[in-house]
Amino acid sequence: MASTVDLLTLNNIGKTFRENGQPVTALAEISFSARAGEFLTIIGPSGCGKSTLFNIIVGLSEPDTGEIRLQGQRLQQRTGLFGYMPQRDLLLPWRTVLDNVILGPELAGEDLRAARSEAQSLLPLFGLEGFGEIYPATLSGGMRQRAALLRTFLCHREVMLFDEPFGALDALTRRELQGWLLGIWQRFNKTILFITHDVEEALFLSDRVLVMTRRPGRIALEMPVELPRPRQAEMITSPDFITMKADLLKALGEPAQS
Repeated sequence: MASTVDLLTLNNIGKTFRENGQPVTALAEISFSARAGEFLTIIGPSGCGKSTLFNIIVGLSEPDTGEIRLQGQRLQQRTGLFGYMPQRDLLLPWRTVLDNVILGPELAGEDLRAARSEAQSLLPLFGLEGFGEIYPATLSGGMRQRAALLRTFLCHREVMLFDEPFGALDALTRRELQGWLLGIWQRFNKTILFITHDVEEALFLSDRVLVMTRRPGRIALEMPVELPRPRQAEMITSPDFITMKADLLKALGEPAQS
């Protein structure tokens, strides 16, 4: 369960790019907080700036306006402070699964023997037992995502960002990994920021859902998800779930589906 303490805070984040010599505002006045141990999901139309926002949080891009605070401290240098999994798994094809998942500790100059030992012990939890010496080309899409998620967890950051990690998976694999991710999250008690285009996925996973507008991206709606945990698959047909889904679709400007 999330605490009442704000761990990550964004204040008035704005970002403008130039396209063909013309300014294009991607983000405008983005402000929100994520509490310690919270699962917070951001949804919004394609091109609204969700991935741009994640790139700013992790330090791959700088905002034009606003500030980012972690545990109350304003951050100038953010690189390496967050776990981040982009849309693609980005597993290196010439490295085994085990060598891929310890990449974070390796780049940070940490003890590789200890990192390898920890990764080996976590392979069963991440559904990868017996696959440590396998190369990524032989893995299914779901297993590749599990490996990429393990790599992210092994960075040992309190805040982790996932940019549509299940977007390319088939419906059955996606549903399986949603439930599995919730179990991992509850076990490690991390703060997760999650991007998806799937309204049902957002509700099923989250403590809160933020809805962004079309460009320039702003926060149009903040919805607490007051569903009991652990989440069960049958919840998606409950009246409360259906009502919240309709409210999110309305905020997105999409018709509710019967």
